[in-house]
Amino acid sequence: MSTIPNEFERTDIGEIQIAPEVIEVIAGLATVEIKGVAGMSGGFAGGIAELLGRKNQSKGVKVEVGQREAAIDVSVIVEYGYRLPEVATQIQSNVKRSIENMTGLTVIEVNVHIHDVIFKAVEKHEEIDYSQRVK
Repeated sequence: MSTIPNEFERTDIGEIQIAPEVIEVIAGLATVEIKGVAGMSGGFAGGIAELLGRKNQSKGVKVEVGQREAAIDVSVIVEYGYRLPEVATQIQSNVKRSIENMTGLTVIEVNVHIHDVIFKAVEKHEEIDYSQRVK
């Protein structure tokens, strides 16, 4: 749920406004940078998973933005074989650091919702021996 702050930061030469959608994109990009994240989930209602490589990097991210603080929820799909608590902790740290560095907002919480675990696709190259096919 995105909310727009009532007042924006005012400088000597004007206002600085950061749209909640910008924070969603930053959080989405910071999330998919983490090793073990297979993709973003469409969220609680949608339930449709989007794999990496899609254009909408804010998919699976919800933010609440106040005048000086932000709370973030990310919904992810993790690759099988990774420790879920470690992946979630890395996501929290990277999202918090990225948003605070880029926007100056204080991130008060980053909630990670793991919606699924998937197996990484393994490419198999089968060689067909055509000489043995017909005798």
